[in-house]
Order: sequence, then structure tokens, then C-alpha cells
Amino acid sequence: MDHNESQTLLFGENLIYAITVPLSTAIILANLFIILGIVWNRQLHNTPNYFFLSLLVADMCTGVTLPFIPWMGLNRNLSFGSCLVAHIFPNFLFLAFLFNLVMVHYERYMCIVSPLHYSSFWVHRSFPLALLVVWAPPLLYACLPAFGWNNWAGRDWNGCCTDGQRNSLQVECLTNGTLCCSYQRVFPNAFIYLEVYGLVLPAILVIAAMTGRVLWITRGQMKDICRLHRSVERGGQASDREQRLNLRYTRCVAAVSLTFLACWVPYIIYMHVCVAFLLSETKWSSTTHIVLSCTGIGSMSVVPLVLGLANRQYTEPAWKVLQKLRDRWRRRMKESEEIAL
Repeated sequence: MDHNESQTLLFGENLIYAITVPLSTAIILANLFIILGIVWNRQLHNTPNYFFLSLLVADMCTGVTLPFIPWMGLNRNLSFGSCLVAHIFPNFLFLAFLFNLVMVHYERYMCIVSPLHYSSFWVHRSFPLALLVVWAPPLLYACLPAFGWNNWAGRDWNGCCTDGQRNSLQVECLTNGTLCCSYQRVFPNAFIYLEVYGLVLPAILVIAAMTGRVLWITRGQMKDICRLHRSVERGGQASDREQRLNLRYTRCVAAVSLTFLACWVPYIIYMHVCVAFLLSETKWSSTTHIVLSCTGIGSMSVVPLVLGLANRQYTEPAWKVLQKLRDRWRRRMKESEEIAL
């Protein structure tokens, strides 16, 4: 490998760690903060919060594997088993995160749509089964390449490495007894299309549809409240309370829209750019792939954090503990200053 190739690989490695390590650390710490808040508050020990806790665990695992996800789009010299693990494990955690997110939205959606039958909902009666639904199918689907649905026996070096890297990587692979590891050898095109357009994109659309439906129901309920309020006060004009309700609903719609644009749009762009390059079989810049993958996966991982940090019940216990630690530290500092005087 010549000097230019080594400099390019070193730059890509530094770029991956520079973007993913701070983002991964923030995601892990924020998830731990919310998880501890749920665990310490016994009033939150119920089925809906157990689902949200499962989502936080999946999101935290996604944060742990975030530094390794950009490597999936780069060619490396790994053995067959190591290459499968490097691609299957992050994909499983991502799909599990997505399934958990759909389940959380579905459970809350049913709570609003059918509040009278909410307690008899099947996820409450069979919580272990529902938990199995959000973790087992992603594991089974992600492991399909390990069961034989892969391109490992297909083309070896053609299209796996760039022209400048092919000879150097081939010598290195032969020396170390490894092979050229690429996502194209682990995931067939049909596998990628099925995951993108059969699992990921429908899940995002379902989440968006349930969120829109909830906002529509909320709008209808707010109109009923305003109508009853007017009938009680017998006034034809909107009162201050009605204006406050409309303002609160407008803020809610704006917050949901901004969250969707900030968290989902970058990932949708990254997903379709990957599919476009896969269809054209064009070699794209590693820098572009690194930036898009880190931005897309990272922004998507923020969705549970937005849902958790927006709920005071989740954050209040942890804030109280932090406040106690801060007060204790201030008292010690004050006592040390008094002793010094």
C-alpha cells in the first residue's frame, strides 16, 4: 500500500472516530439518564414504560455500535466469520431499534384511539410475547446472510476494492489468511432492497401515519373542549383559554414536524443515496459515505431521546439525584473553605 492510500485510510478512520465517538457518547449517556429515571421511579413500572425501556436499551446498543456502522461501507481484510459479525450485529441492533420504536408508537396510538379497551390490549396481556416480537424477527432477518443468503461465493476482487487498493489488499489478505470484506459480499442486492423497502421504509411510514392520526384526534378533542367552553360561557368569541389551547396545539404540531424533519429526513436521504449507488454500481467517496452514515444513523437514534427527555416523569428522578450530588459537593466545598479560613 503506497503513501497516498495509507493517508486516505488514516483520514477516513480519523473522520469516523471524530464524528461517531462524541455522538455515540452523548447517545449512551442520555439513554442511561432516562433509563435510571424509569428504574428509580416505581410509579413508572408498568407495561408502556417497559416497552419504552426496551426501546432505550435498543437505542443505547445502537449508540454503542455507531462507531462501527460507517466501517460497513468500507472494504477491509477480514475473515468470513469476522466479516459476518461486523455486518450482521449492527444491522440486527438497528432493526431491533426500529421494531421497538414502532411498538412504542403503536402502544401509545392504541391508548389514544381506544382508551376504553386499552387495558385489554394484547401487548398488555402478553408482554413477553410482544417483547419477543420486537427482538426475534430482527435477529432472524439479520442472520439470513449467515444462513447462506450472501454473495461470499460470488465475485471476489472485482468490484470489492478500488483499482489502487486491489493489489495491495490482495497481498495483505493472502499474507494474513483473510479475505476482502465488503457489504456487497455479505448482503445481496435482494436482501438490501427487501430491508429498505419491505421493513425500514414501511416502518417509518407507519410511525408517521400513527403520529398524524394522533394529532388529528387531538385536534378534534380540542375543538370539542373549546365548543363546550363556549357553550358554558355563552360567548361567541374565543376566550384566552381557547387561544392558549390553540397555541399549545400549534407548538405540538411544530415540535413533531421539526423532530421528524431533523431525525428522519437525514436517514431517509442516506438510505436512498445508498440504494442509488448500489443500483448504478458507482464507487462513491468514502468521506461522503462516512458523513452520510453518521448523520443518518445518529439523527435517527435521537428520536427516543426526544420522547424521553420531553417527559418529566422520566427525567425528574435523575435530576433529583444530580441536584443532591451538586448540593453535597457545594457543602463540601463550603466546609473546606471555612476550614481553610
